[in-house]
Amino acid sequence: MGTAAAILGASGYAGGELVRLLDDHPAFDITFLGAHSSAGSALGQVHPHLRGGHRRLQPLGEVGEVDVAFLALPHGASWEVGERLASDGVRVVDLGSDYRMDTAARYEAAYGAAHPRPDRLGDWVYGLPELAGIDVSGAQLVASPGCYPTSALLGLAPLLAAGAIEPAGIVVDSMSGVTGAGRSLKENLLFGAVDENVAAYAVTTHRHRPEIEMGLLIASGIDARVQFTPHLVPMQRGILSTCSAPAAGDPVDVLRLAYQDSPFVDVVDAPPQTRWVVGSNRALIHARVDDSTGRVVVLVAIDNLLKGAAGQAVQAANLMYGIPEETGLPMTGWLP
Repeated sequence: MGTAAAILGASGYAGGELVRLLDDHPAFDITFLGAHSSAGSALGQVHPHLRGGHRRLQPLGEVGEVDVAFLALPHGASWEVGERLASDGVRVVDLGSDYRMDTAARYEAAYGAAHPRPDRLGDWVYGLPELAGIDVSGAQLVASPGCYPTSALLGLAPLLAAGAIEPAGIVVDSMSGVTGAGRSLKENLLFGAVDENVAAYAVTTHRHRPEIEMGLLIASGIDARVQFTPHLVPMQRGILSTCSAPAAGDPVDVLRLAYQDSPFVDVVDAPPQTRWVVGSNRALIHARVDDSTGRVVVLVAIDNLLKGAAGQAVQAANLMYGIPEETGLPMTGWLP
């Protein structure tokens, strides 16, 4: 038997992807599936596309003896159960936002409220494997980055750390499919609201902006400010982030060097498209200098449910257990 794994929040989109990935993973065995409102339902009722649909979703508080737990819960719902599991010696990968921030002040700036356990923020490793792989390896508690910050940091962090861009004037414009907003019913996510429409939201106030700035600080030691604008576009999954900043060097050479040993990140010669990465844990990056403005433009495409959520969490868990980080993860997507 492999490492016993629990998935809490298994009824959501990211939770379903975790089930799909771990069911085929050679090192992990799912021994607990937890949910809140869907507790008591069969897995097949909420995820009919997954095999093993007879398995029951249990209440979140009934986790038995497990080695590692993946928390795919909404904001504010994972800190308490995460603390309980951690105190029992369980390794935890939190896909939610409760432990991503490094300080109480940054958490409050992002979420508009005080953190319930600010003394514990420093105990969780910010788990973007390509930028913090050494810290993630062997860690007990990992906070996975958000999907938007994952895309932005993969494109910008190596450039800022190498001095290839200036820290002032960084702009990130991101487009995401509707699964990035979760599975709960919301009026603005109905088909009639999304179809044939593109909408910016949380302009100047999105909670991922402080996280992007924190990630840049962790990677480079530079306290940069970022203008971040997210957009909802009429597709199921995928993120395309267009990042720009004043140029101070050749971005392509820096990015190729930074990711030469990264199995999931490819620096490509043409602007990437979301359909090229959907279904995979890959990130495709394209960079060039706009000579007319003196700015670097970096485009990053990821699947928000895989590299931006479940896939990245499994990648982190692989590192936590000292196995190759690509184990059990899809390296290719699907077309059409």
